[in-house]
Amino acid sequence: MRWCVSIGAVLVACAMAGGDVAGIAAPSPRNQLAQTKDDKTAVDVELILAVDVSYSMDMDELAIQREGYAQAIVSKEFLQALKSLPNGKIAITYFEWAATNDQKIIIPWRMIDGPETADAVANEIIKTPIRRASRTSISGAINFAMPLFDENPFHGPRHVIDISGDGPNNNGVPVTPVRDAALAKGIVINGLPIMVKEPSYSTMDIDNLDWYYEDCVIGGPGSFVIAIKDRDKFKEAIRAKLLLEVAGRTPERRVVPVAEKEPRVSCMIGEKIWQDRWGR
Repeated sequence: MRWCVSIGAVLVACAMAGGDVAGIAAPSPRNQLAQTKDDKTAVDVELILAVDVSYSMDMDELAIQREGYAQAIVSKEFLQALKSLPNGKIAITYFEWAATNDQKIIIPWRMIDGPETADAVANEIIKTPIRRASRTSISGAINFAMPLFDENPFHGPRHVIDISGDGPNNNGVPVTPVRDAALAKGIVINGLPIMVKEPSYSTMDIDNLDWYYEDCVIGGPGSFVIAIKDRDKFKEAIRAKLLLEVAGRTPERRVVPVAEKEPRVSCMIGEKIWQDRWGR
C-alpha cells in the first residue's frame, strides 16, 4: 500500500511515539526482535537516505536539506521513537546522487542507538562540503542503493530507501522497472518531492511532482510521499518523514495501490522533456 500525507503539526504529532494517532497505526506488538544473521548486528530498520544534488537544486535548498537531515537525526522526537523500537537501533547510510553514474556516499553505514551516535552522524553530514552535479537519475539512485543492503554489517527486518528530489527521472534507464526490481526484493521506497519553486522549463521541473513520486517512484508496504511545497517547512518535513520510517507506521485506512490505476503523470515525462529540449 502507498499513501501521501501533507506536512504539518498533525503529521509531526502522529509520528511521535505512543499509540494510534490521525489514522496511523503503531507497529504491532507481535513484532519480534530482529534476529542476527551471519553475525550481523540486529537493528530495527536499515535505512538509506538518497539525496538529490542536481543543478536544479539551488545552494540554499541543498544547505537546508543537509541541515534538515542532521537536525532530524538528533531531534528529541527521533530519539524517543528510536527508544520505543524492539532493539532501539537503526542502521543508516546517506548518499547524494545526480546522473545515472554519479552517486557519492557521504555517510557509510552507521548504527544509531542513542544521542551520541546520532550526534556523530549529524556532525558528519553537516561538515561535508556541499556539491552539485548534472542530470537527474532516480533510477540510478535506486540501482545504486539496492546492493548496499547486502554490503552492510547490520541485519534488520525492514529495508527502506528514502529518496528526496526536485524533478523527474531524465537520465539512465526508466524509473519504474528499477522501482519494481527493488520492490521484488522486499525494499520499501518512500519519497520527499521538493516543490518549493514554480515549475520552470529551464530547470526541467514539472507540475504535480508529488503525483509523479506517488505513481512512478515509491512502493512497498506502507510507502508514502511527503511533499515539500513551502521552503519554511523543509526541515519539518524531513523530521516527520524520518519519524515515520523509524517507527514503521502504516495507515489504518485502505489506500488504493498505485499499480491498480494509470499514472496521473507520465513516468517518462522527464525523459520526454530532455528529448524535446536537447534532442537526445
